[in-house]
Amino acid sequence: MTTHKFLFFILFLLSTFLSFSQQKQGLTIFGQVAEKSGQTIPYATIVVEKTDLSVISDDNGNFVFKNVKPGKYTLKISAIGFSNFKKHIEVSPNNNNVNLSIKLENELNELESVSVIGRSAVNKINKQAYNVTAVDAKKLHNSTLDLAHALDRVSGVRFREAGGVGSRSELSINGFSGNQIKIFIDGVPMDNFGSSFQINNIPINLADRVEVYKGVVPIWLGGDALGGAVNIVTNSKPRTYVDASYSFGSFNTFKTAVNAGYTSKSGFTTEINAFQNYSDNNYWVNAEGQNLETGKYYPEKRVRRFHDNYHNETVIFNIGITGKKYADKLMVGFTAGQNKADIQTGARMAAVFGERYRRGNTLMPTLKYQVKDLFTKGLNVDVTGNFNFGYEQTVDTVNRRYNWFGQYTTNDGPGGEAGRSLYKFKNNNGVATFNATYAIGQHHSFMLNNTFNTFDRKGSDELYPESVTYQQPQKTQKNILAAGYKFDYNEKWSTSVFFKDYNLKSTYMFSYNPSGNWGDVAYRKLTDNLSVLGYGAASSYYLKQNLQLKASYEKSYRLPTPTEIFGDPNENIQGNTELDPESSNNFNLGLSYQTSFNAVNALSFDINGIYRNTTGFIRTELNNNQNKYVTTNQDNVRTQGIDGEIRYSYKKRFTSGLNMTYQNIRNRTEFQPEQNYVSYIYKDRLPNIPYLFGNLDATLFFNDVFKKGNNLSAGYNLLYVHSYYLYWPSSGTSSGKHDIPVQFKHDLNVVYTMANGKYNVALECQNLMDNELVDNFSLQKPSRAFYVKFRYFFNKSNK
Repeated sequence: MTTHKFLFFILFLLSTFLSFSQQKQGLTIFGQVAEKSGQTIPYATIVVEKTDLSVISDDNGNFVFKNVKPGKYTLKISAIGFSNFKKHIEVSPNNNNVNLSIKLENELNELESVSVIGRSAVNKINKQAYNVTAVDAKKLHNSTLDLAHALDRVSGVRFREAGGVGSRSELSINGFSGNQIKIFIDGVPMDNFGSSFQINNIPINLADRVEVYKGVVPIWLGGDALGGAVNIVTNSKPRTYVDASYSFGSFNTFKTAVNAGYTSKSGFTTEINAFQNYSDNNYWVNAEGQNLETGKYYPEKRVRRFHDNYHNETVIFNIGITGKKYADKLMVGFTAGQNKADIQTGARMAAVFGERYRRGNTLMPTLKYQVKDLFTKGLNVDVTGNFNFGYEQTVDTVNRRYNWFGQYTTNDGPGGEAGRSLYKFKNNNGVATFNATYAIGQHHSFMLNNTFNTFDRKGSDELYPESVTYQQPQKTQKNILAAGYKFDYNEKWSTSVFFKDYNLKSTYMFSYNPSGNWGDVAYRKLTDNLSVLGYGAASSYYLKQNLQLKASYEKSYRLPTPTEIFGDPNENIQGNTELDPESSNNFNLGLSYQTSFNAVNALSFDINGIYRNTTGFIRTELNNNQNKYVTTNQDNVRTQGIDGEIRYSYKKRFTSGLNMTYQNIRNRTEFQPEQNYVSYIYKDRLPNIPYLFGNLDATLFFNDVFKKGNNLSAGYNLLYVHSYYLYWPSSGTSSGKHDIPVQFKHDLNVVYTMANGKYNVALECQNLMDNELVDNFSLQKPSRAFYVKFRYFFNKSNK
């Protein structure tokens, strides 16, 4: 699909937005709790005095009382860190709705005139008992970052990728990575979203904020995260808006994003989110070219990647109703996407391809249902479901051998560059979630969550239509049931406890040789059933109004994924049906502090300590041929670490922050299987995992530049990653160890906003010094690049 066709398709969908007349509803009190600055306050408690009515404001500070009888009332509003507030109101039968705007006074008087820019919008999330950091995505909407690269600036987090736009990637949080980290969008697991809708191709404009949980994960995010989760939160407010952007830059890279929604007064709602990415990814790399005739390698030389084009197009469309008594939100939708990616290398840069590529699509109907006070006051229910009918395919039919100069030799007969294949498969995977919370008064609440995943791979290869290999079943069913209780003793102290029941059923065929004769293959059907129980707790206490102490513990489990069990030819991943589930005892301890001085300076400080003792640790390594990845269990791994962030701001003119992470991840498997002597890698640091890294950022703000309402900002970001070993440190000689050197990445950006943010232009330079950046078994990432982004934003809030 060309860019012009894609944009035409988006405009066509936008033209279908409809409106309905307002319908009569019962008497309702609704409103929003915010600071004097206008920043919304989540989780504030609103009580109607001399009644049994009470609610807690949502993530955006909004609250609703339904079916209120006419009369005069007094509302008491309270929130941690703010002075209590009372408001007298009158509900008249002549008015259907009472709309309130409540401003709370910050108890920290010295902070009234100054805020730590970039943190205040998400303080409500950071105040939870969990070790969590929230990123205010709205502050990055003018950048060309995708969601993954935005997370790369969070303490304790590393985004690791195998190349440029659309390349294979994974997140690492405090030593856990890949499938050990679960990714959600509005609380829905992204396990089955397909290759066209992944965190490294989703534009930052789709998100309102991004929550990063390090270690213990709250049970309302259902699933089996071992040591962390990322929740992408979109703006769910009923509103009419358009957010459209277009960017272009180095390596023939183009990105388009359109997010729009319409909500009528009757509650009819339509939403569309669409984006496309294209890049030649022909950036410079340092590589050893091979003489295809002699087999000898030339000295390392700077060359361009020549077979790494990537494009994807994705549209998410939802339609439904909001703000009804029987449904705060009821939306049905459909996600459609496609992608195609050339494959330049194998698992390492020694393997070079010139014709091989992969492609896939996402075809996914969705359902979302949310309702508050279902049947009884305080019972909130959230149900979601989706099923992906999309396919994935790797195409490898050209029998050639390439080098880094783009030269090739052609072999006789049929074949391929890595293995002749037209294998096409559908994973037929779906996710259903159920989440319920029941609050009893202001102090007690109960939670129940169930997440069900189903997977049934069906595939075929037209080159080998009679092959029985592709006819063998590859099925899994996973169900995670969680229950919890939260006790809010007062505004200073809150504690949660929970339990999780993990279940996994896997069905596959085991191949064996029944006769012993060469080429004789038979299959035996096997079914594995796993069931384990986990538990945990989290607590938060305010030592002072601006000093928070938080602690959490979890006995967590992570069940093997279908990709780890059965493999994925699209990603060079070899399956391993003998994988065991991994479990970990996770301890977290954190301290958060905010202060200000001289009325114009503000400072915030966060520090978190972690301890993980993991058994059956699933990690990725190269297979024996070093052309594919394979996942294996490491019997015992221990992680000790610390991460922290400090931020400073001067009025609203300057902000700067520094975060650092140190994680000591050691192999504690003393004896390898079938060995009676101590392993030579015992107590070694785990290979190919960074253990020391950090970020430094600084931004200057200039208001009313050239015209009132036009603002200019100039920012800088530095990424630092300390050197680490590619293989086990005890392997090889002192002079022959393969290490990944120290890395520095310098980024610059200038953003000019006009008409109070309606029109925006951004200029960026990434990797300013053109340093060599590597990840994932030393695969090199893009060289210096320049980008420009244009963005239009219109918003009309619905009252």
